[in-house]
Amino acid sequence: MAHRCTQPLELAAAPELDDDGRARRTGGLWTCVVHIITGEIGIGVLALTWSVAQLGWVGGPVAMVCFAFVMYISAFMMTHCYRSPDSEKRHRNYTFMDAVRTHLGKKRTWLCGLFQYLSFYGTATAYVITTATCLSAIEKANCYHVEGHDAPCGSQREHLYMLLFGVAQLVLSFIPNFHSMAWLSVVAAIMSCVYSSIGIGLGLAQVIENGTIKGSIAGVPMSTTMQKVWRVAQAIGDIAFAFPYTTFLLEIQDTLKSPPPEGETMRKGNVIAVLVTTFFYLCVSCFGYAAFGNAAPGNLLTGFGFYEPYWLIDFANACIVLHLLGGYQMFSQQIFSFADRCLAARFPSSAFVNSFYTVTVPGLAISYKLNLQRVCFRTAYVASTTGLAMLFPYFNEVLGVFGAITFWPLAIYLPVEMYCLQKNVLPWSRKWVALQAFSVVCLAVGAFALVGSVEGVVQKRLG
Repeated sequence: MAHRCTQPLELAAAPELDDDGRARRTGGLWTCVVHIITGEIGIGVLALTWSVAQLGWVGGPVAMVCFAFVMYISAFMMTHCYRSPDSEKRHRNYTFMDAVRTHLGKKRTWLCGLFQYLSFYGTATAYVITTATCLSAIEKANCYHVEGHDAPCGSQREHLYMLLFGVAQLVLSFIPNFHSMAWLSVVAAIMSCVYSSIGIGLGLAQVIENGTIKGSIAGVPMSTTMQKVWRVAQAIGDIAFAFPYTTFLLEIQDTLKSPPPEGETMRKGNVIAVLVTTFFYLCVSCFGYAAFGNAAPGNLLTGFGFYEPYWLIDFANACIVLHLLGGYQMFSQQIFSFADRCLAARFPSSAFVNSFYTVTVPGLAISYKLNLQRVCFRTAYVASTTGLAMLFPYFNEVLGVFGAITFWPLAIYLPVEMYCLQKNVLPWSRKWVALQAFSVVCLAVGAFALVGSVEGVVQKRLG
């Protein structure tokens, strides 16, 4: 009772509070599953047909099932890290970085932040590239419909589309709490499901039209063994980009009601979500590979394996662009918030960092509070992602690089280390050796994918 008396009047009168004083969580198993699926399915799904084409009918599906299993193990370990120091205690870790800070200390929190923000930055850069290719695909689809499938309908405007997307993102960056708007995640979820489903449907329709299943056991043949090795590495990097969701798992777990314990619900949700997502990914990639075989495009909806119905291809690519307009901000606003906090703490007396100036929009009865630090940092950030995308406009290779860089530290190493501490796994015990072996194998896979993806970027850049 003494605890309740110390609460503010409004809080004490609130009928539904959890043990941490926050509003009562209401999420259940199915909301958990929906959040995981909509958070995981993104532009990475569009590269999976190409990945399967590089690995072949055996290697491709096996690689995706293996990554699904790895992600399940990683997520299973993370669910035990929501409450600390053990699952019966009341302390909650609301985010991935909170969990790292609680279990592993300050140094590895910085490591976590470095790779997490690098992941956000890389995803934003990939979104710039993807938007340009989607807008170009709409332009080419309309051209092919009017001029015929053999017409020279190449687009020379990809850099222009990147610049336009960058300008749009710069404007959106200054809308207060844009990333927190409820409709944003709803639109992103709907759009990702729509364009992925269109990809499945078009692939299946093409297989039926062909009357045969294309592809081969070994995948796309290359002129040398090393070229094949690099292609396999790039394909693994693309799959690594598509699967991980451990970085936002604790945020989902924090929405779940208790009882039953949040971890128990989350583990059930992980099983269902991984099965559904893997099935979905296998459908997209395998139908696409069956339709186009070794000629499978790098991006299923922009590589022009499909020509008709042109309006459906236009619609699918428009859905991708709408998804990316909001998705860029969902990732980038986290970097903006981090920069704002750090600079304010580092320069508490600086007017440049902390002062706001009221600006009135001419002709409109609208005023906006402008901060010079935010203008400079956000402009530089958007310009850097746009510039990097223009310099390296290679969809599959860029996805592979960022997928490989962040796969091991965020999805494997940190969850393994936290789980060992949380469960008091003794060094050199059987469980500890098994987990460390699991981590080392995943490190080797991630390093292999990174080297191959970087090689692919260099080869594309040098022509």
